[in-house]
Amino acid sequence: MSLPTSTAAAVSGWLLVALCALSGAYCLLRARRAERAARGAAGGEALMGFGMAAMAAPTGTGAWGSGVLLAVFCAASLHAVWLLRSGVHHVHHLVGSLAMVYMTVTMGAATSPGAGGAHAGGHGEGLAQGLPLVTGALLLYFAGYVLLGGARLVTTAGGSAVALAPGGPVGLGRGAAEVTRACRLAMGMGMLAMLLTM
Repeated sequence: MSLPTSTAAAVSGWLLVALCALSGAYCLLRARRAERAARGAAGGEALMGFGMAAMAAPTGTGAWGSGVLLAVFCAASLHAVWLLRSGVHHVHHLVGSLAMVYMTVTMGAATSPGAGGAHAGGHGEGLAQGLPLVTGALLLYFAGYVLLGGARLVTTAGGSAVALAPGGPVGLGRGAAEVTRACRLAMGMGMLAMLLTM
């Protein structure tokens, strides 16, 4: 027995929303507990997680969605440029923010009047295809990021499960680095999934 295509798409869309929202919530918790130097990056990752969750919602973002998300992701891009002052390891934040700007603009083009039909729902439904070269480059970047991140996670954790911190939840003691890498990997996979729907 299989689910109808629309039901399967809705279920996978809501699973992507949950994955991105949980990653964003963990990054927000991490930003709250981090020292000042690390708060900016963790806050940016939390914003990306929640923004990706909003864009992936099968119900769509409503009439306000494209404009608000565009403003948020443009601000996140400027924040990522600001983070570059402390090192080039923040380039990924800039690429991710610009990719979200690109997808938001593409989503807005698909929902604007005269775009060839009404917008029926969330990310991937009724979207314009975007520029194939840009979409392809972003797909390659995030596919590489996910493969590299997965390999790093496996080699860092030694192939074993992330250990619980004594007296605390996962990620707030021993094993925090692995959980942080897993959240980044989850958001990278979410970005890859959203790009694949374009």
